[in-house]
Amino acid sequence: MSRKVFDILTSTGGAVIVVVLLVAGGLLTWGHSYVNSNVRSQLAQQQIYFPPKAAFAHPKPGSEITPSMIPSVSQYAGQQLLTGEQAKVWADDFMAVHLYNMPYHGVYSKISAAYLANPKNTKLADLRNTVFMGTTLRGMLLNAYAFAKIGETMLWGAIASFSLAFVMAVLVGLGFWHASRTSEEESLLATKAKTVPVS
Repeated sequence: MSRKVFDILTSTGGAVIVVVLLVAGGLLTWGHSYVNSNVRSQLAQQQIYFPPKAAFAHPKPGSEITPSMIPSVSQYAGQQLLTGEQAKVWADDFMAVHLYNMPYHGVYSKISAAYLANPKNTKLADLRNTVFMGTTLRGMLLNAYAFAKIGETMLWGAIASFSLAFVMAVLVGLGFWHASRTSEEESLLATKAKTVPVS
């Protein structure tokens, strides 16, 4: 096979890879945009707002704002919950703390078992409903966070695809450029003949 044909074949294969990478990058970009848009719109509908900045001035254990919330929750003071990262902070650093401070540390299965053992206990019935709603909302917020992370991963995938497509496009261009400067007769495995001196 001639060197020119080899260059053309490999460069054409590289061009196909460039197209595939561009399509992948485009799809990943669309996926990132779609996920972020849906996460934001779904969270916006819940109309959840972080406590105002003044609420974090005097944190107390067992109150609405505890000392453990200052490093994470306070950074979003007064903001509406709209992003996956905010959803994670609300679920893990705000709701989970309040659930833990409830009887049975807010574990639904334990509260439900206690209620089933004493179904006439209205306090346990109310606690069970409260914990069920809190745990459900917390799970939904963590799902929003997970989808937001998937969207973020898609964005990085898109950046990697477009970057690789650019590098490959440069190599393809060099391959076609080299093919244009190579003669049809030049062999891929051409070796220089060596002259052996006769003694």
